[in-house]
Amino acid sequence: MTDTSAARGLTEDDIARYLATQPAFFERHAELLAAVQLASPHGARAVSLQERQIELLRERVRGLELRLVEMIRHGQDNVAIADKLQAWTRALLLTADPRLLPAVLTDELQRRFMIPQAALRLWSLAPDYADQGFAAPVGEDTRIFAASLVDPYCGPNSGFDAARWLEAPEQVASMALIPLRSRDAAVGSFGLLVLASPDPTRYAADMGTDFLARIGQTASAALERLLPAR
Repeated sequence: MTDTSAARGLTEDDIARYLATQPAFFERHAELLAAVQLASPHGARAVSLQERQIELLRERVRGLELRLVEMIRHGQDNVAIADKLQAWTRALLLTADPRLLPAVLTDELQRRFMIPQAALRLWSLAPDYADQGFAAPVGEDTRIFAASLVDPYCGPNSGFDAARWLEAPEQVASMALIPLRSRDAAVGSFGLLVLASPDPTRYAADMGTDFLARIGQTASAALERLLPAR
């Protein structure tokens, strides 16, 4: 049939276009639906055109079902993260004593998001908080690094001084460094939040940082209470 059709100048594409534009063809020749035999993708047997179409539709439905399940799972994950973030933010709002804020912030993050280690340091604080552990001296290099971060850093511990703020720095395989910034441009960065894990893939260099950036924004807003009044 192919050779004869080609001899007449008719190609397979011509036939395909004709069938696509003439949906009534198979109504006029319904016997072809059962007579045409195609190879089944699920074995060596031959199936009719109708059966093959049904198989294609079933495969498409299965693909759509898998996509739907994946969408539902992602939606559930997003709701769970939003719930944790809301609970963490609520804990910060309910902390009346500013001195307790840094501890509540890191403890709640660890508990709700299952973060193995977390710590922070703050500088340029009001004199009332100078004797607190979170106000311990921070090297100038670390302050410059924090000020230079446009987005949170994610990746391995490359000899960061901030890793020494953690209880077990020797167990850190990956870490996130989140700058804390004031709304006042004259103040700029006033702290650094450190999240760490023994899992080298927990904070990978190629991961998205949008969620960590939101953590930094919320933490910064809460901790601004420790800055000098202006």
